[in-house]
Amino acid sequence: MLLRLAEQFGLDLSDLAEDEEGQLVADLMEVFGDDMFEEMDLTTTDVRELVSATPVASKAIVALYDTYRKKQMDVLTLTEQVSDEAVALLDFESQLPAEQVSDFIQTNSNHFPDIEAEAERIRLEADIDKRDPFNAMVDFMKTAFGVRVAVLPPAPGAETARRFDTTSRTLEISEMLARHSRIFQLAHQIGLLAATPVFDMLLNEGGLKIGEARSLGKVALANYFAAALSMPYASFLKSAKALRYDVELLQHHFGVSFEQVCHRLTTLQRPGDKGIPFHMLRVDIAGNVSKRFSLSGLRIPRYGGACPRWNVYAAFLSPGVINAQVSVMPDREKYFCIARTIHTRTGGYGAPQSFLSIGLGCELSFARELVYADGIDLDNPDRGVPAGVQCRTCERMDCRQRAFPPVYHKLNIDENVRGLSAYVSTN
Repeated sequence: MLLRLAEQFGLDLSDLAEDEEGQLVADLMEVFGDDMFEEMDLTTTDVRELVSATPVASKAIVALYDTYRKKQMDVLTLTEQVSDEAVALLDFESQLPAEQVSDFIQTNSNHFPDIEAEAERIRLEADIDKRDPFNAMVDFMKTAFGVRVAVLPPAPGAETARRFDTTSRTLEISEMLARHSRIFQLAHQIGLLAATPVFDMLLNEGGLKIGEARSLGKVALANYFAAALSMPYASFLKSAKALRYDVELLQHHFGVSFEQVCHRLTTLQRPGDKGIPFHMLRVDIAGNVSKRFSLSGLRIPRYGGACPRWNVYAAFLSPGVINAQVSVMPDREKYFCIARTIHTRTGGYGAPQSFLSIGLGCELSFARELVYADGIDLDNPDRGVPAGVQCRTCERMDCRQRAFPPVYHKLNIDENVRGLSAYVSTN
């Protein structure tokens, strides 16, 4: 067939061979880009020589790696089904740093009383309640720590939002940031300067004692402090209940962003004075989950994207509009969720923008406390959207949006019949 194609189109067979070899080189480069090969220092020349000398063996390596990745994904997705007791037995140090921090936050129900107390102390000392927050924080930085704050234009080719020079005792903040972001960055740095002993204590107690996990953990706690300083617990919870958790009204009342309000709502777990137990996730348009907290009981995927039926993805179809949804999980648990897109751009004309979607939700029993549930028939069993956690662990075989076969289901494939998905031939 290749000979006939070459004759028909006037092609040189060597050209076809080079294209195939180039693709094989690209495939192998992707394989050897895995972290497991990091110490081997393989170069493009090495890979090309391997493909040239043993193309069949090179294809075998790619096939072997494909099988490895599939098995690895099966194991990782199945861990979503493992009990909390079994997960606790896993080697904590073997987890990725970001996952260690996520587990640390989840273990504490995303509520840290010591940080709340420290933020309240600083807020009182800086007299933030009676002054413009930005100016109050700037003056506090100067008085308490001898730090000068400078709002500067971004350097050519640089997009640094905040930089603290320990030598000159200068905190530089980009003028490209919106006002609420400038305040947040100020509050973050105040946390690092004033509350580091508290952060260190919490990280030590959480087992995050060294390495990248500790650094990421410190950033997470400083962000928590910044939110607590900008949105003090008591007044924020009182306003949230009075406004029926209207995120946009809370956003304007406290001068913060949509995402900051949603994040703060997940921290309101003070004993005797709690808010609704929310879950929250942040995803990009490719489906990557970059932030997740879950107090509602909803299992947010640890690896890869979530169920495409979640409205956090549908929100991309109507940017800036809040989308409400009742989600019914395979175990019949129901959740009331809202989602809205956000976007950021730190440069001028032509600078790339980041588009994200924020999802916030709770158990259906709490839905009537939210303004977003008004007008929705929450008692209608047909109102809910059948959803799952993610395709690999979802048992719903009657789903038109299934992207992958489930790990623990035997596929029923008939090449002569097309069912609701490519992985189901019959219902």
